Amino acid sequence: MAGTGTKRAKIRKNDQVAIIAGRDKGRRGRVLEVSHKKGKVKVEGSGMIKRHQKANPQANRGGGIVDKESFIDISNVQLIDPQSGKPTRVKYQRDSDGSKTRVAASSGHSLEK
Repeated sequence: MAGTGTKRAKIRKNDQVAIIAGRDKGRRGRVLEVSHKKGKVKVEGSGMIKRHQKANPQANRGGGIVDKESFIDISNVQLIDPQSGKPTRVKYQRDSDGSKTRVAASSGHSLEK
């Protein structure tokens, strides 16, 4: 990566996404975290890795081997169209007041909650 800038992501936290590439291909889940600097996302229940965790009595946390989500490249996930339930690309639509809303490219249905 040449520049150190951020990647403009059309995917946000709590979006429903489908994984379209990699070992978890076909799986769906909710976005837990977006890292704009790295261009990666964490999806609920996918990209699971094992972490050896030390016990921390102050945080009331036991030790052992813990399963947790790892970051997946943002190019490997696609937003799910709320109308059809299929993965879709995202485009922006300008409203009359000048604000932008995210819209599913396939159906034109709004992705905003």
